[in-house]
Amino acid sequence: MDEIEIVEMGEVKRIALIAHDNRKQDLLDWASYNVETLKKHRLYATWGTGTLLEEELGLEITKFKPGPLGGDQEVGSLIANNGVDILVFFWDPLEPMPHDPDVKALLRIAVVWNVVVVSDKATADFVVSSPFFQKRYPRLVRKYEY
Repeated sequence: MDEIEIVEMGEVKRIALIAHDNRKQDLLDWASYNVETLKKHRLYATWGTGTLLEEELGLEITKFKPGPLGGDQEVGSLIANNGVDILVFFWDPLEPMPHDPDVKALLRIAVVWNVVVVSDKATADFVVSSPFFQKRYPRLVRKYEY
């Protein structure tokens, strides 16, 4: 049986925010509605999404490179090092992306490390309104041998 490690999510969540171009407005609308809640947490984003959210909503965001230029991989690295609790990634399922392998790798690494993955507004609404969002939460992570 695999060993399990408990990674404690604090009351201040570490949230990565990413959106494909066709979904940026959806993420902006959701973030605008939840701006006061998001201000209480540590936020990360790829360059275009982070710049949009900073300029439009005044959020303080640590920004990485644009997704196609390595930003998705930077976020993935942060996830693999227990630096992200929630990945909010409004991706476009109908538009092929030149960096699809990076997107799939990011989603895979989030699942490997049992990070909360949000891909649409309905799920984002449920997550942000969950009682677990406001308090500590013991995230169970399988310990892999390497």
